Amino acid sequence: MSSSIIWMIIGMGLATYLPRMLPLVALQNVQFPPFLERVLRNVPYAILGALIFPGVLFIQDGKLWYGIVGSVVAFFLAYRGINVVIVVIGSIIVLTVISFIIPV
Repeated sequence: MSSSIIWMIIGMGLATYLPRMLPLVALQNVQFPPFLERVLRNVPYAILGALIFPGVLFIQDGKLWYGIVGSVVAFFLAYRGINVVIVVIGSIIVLTVISFIIPV
């Protein structure tokens, strides 16, 4: 592997690490108002919804109900306040079981 590729990998690593690390360091001692804390606590769920929703519409060609079932399961788990990773895994498990029961 050439040195230019190694430097490129290091540069890309810094470009993704610094924007994540700097707010943690800069805002470490800042106390946010309770309303803003509640809003920021919901950001992962909002981002998850924005990333997954287009996939709901195109999960299977001509089988929109697969996406609807997966999104209903994800919504139910997220509404219960379960961890985001468990929400995704739960939807995957349900759709996997359905695909074995009803072949595509």
